[in-house]
Amino acid sequence: MSKEKILEPDTLITSKTDLKGNIIYANDDFLKYAGYKMEEILYKPHNIVRHPDMPRTVFKCLWDFIQDGKEIFAFVKNKTKFDDYYWVFTNVTASFDEQGNIINYYSVRRKPKREAIPTIEQVYKNLLEVEQRNGIKAGVDELMKIVNSYGMSYNQLILELQK
Repeated sequence: MSKEKILEPDTLITSKTDLKGNIIYANDDFLKYAGYKMEEILYKPHNIVRHPDMPRTVFKCLWDFIQDGKEIFAFVKNKTKFDDYYWVFTNVTASFDEQGNIINYYSVRRKPKREAIPTIEQVYKNLLEVEQRNGIKAGVDELMKIVNSYGMSYNQLILELQK
């Protein structure tokens, strides 16, 4: 049975990936919570920590934002090397060279607001069901329907939940 690891309040998990999502940097907090050694994750896909409870929809939106050079926020359930899990509030941004080309992606993760997790879990459960029935496009449509029902943008809603 997997158990939750709760982030310490001052935790700052950071990582950097190449344009394909392979890890090119991870800090000590990343290694501590994920349970990996640097040599086990360096140049491996970042989805090595993706928990099966996470809808692909969320990562589709995330990739669409960052490949467009936009910043995105999200609540993410990650899995550890030993199949435990930990929730994070994440911010992902693109890094640019002098010519304005995206050269990699940088992610900073903190302890999420605990009160937001049950709401997020329900949304993600719903998105997973929609994805399984009708595919990822239907999942994205469902997520946008949920976000629009609050009358704000995706990032505004996520930031509101983290307040």
